[in-house]
Amino acid sequence: MTYFHAVVWLDHKTAQVLQFDAEHVQAQKVKAHTHHTAYHGSGVRTEHEFFGEVCDALKGITEVLVTGSRTATADFKHYAEKHRAEAAKQIVGYETVDHPSEAQLVALARKYFLKYDRMAGTPTPT
Repeated sequence: MTYFHAVVWLDHKTAQVLQFDAEHVQAQKVKAHTHHTAYHGSGVRTEHEFFGEVCDALKGITEVLVTGSRTATADFKHYAEKHRAEAAKQIVGYETVDHPSEAQLVALARKYFLKYDRMAGTPTPT
């Protein structure tokens, strides 16, 4: 089942994607796969593959809030805007947060989307 809203918490190695509505939350984890090679660009390749998998997990979601550390969200934003324009269009905001629990993350996202949808003039389906 695909939901209208999702919140993502990420760093450079893991991501937690929480899709939700008023009553349900569906969680998905995405982990980076490391490439142990002597090749200089292997870290960038690993990061791009990981961010690509996160973007794939967002397919079909109308509005996404991305959270995490400042550097992780900035790097993800740069990747999405440069390599995944469709995913970048779904992302309505970026918030810097520490390590919230799943319940705290969903509460933050519900509050964010309520305010965002009011400002955008669209009804909130959650």
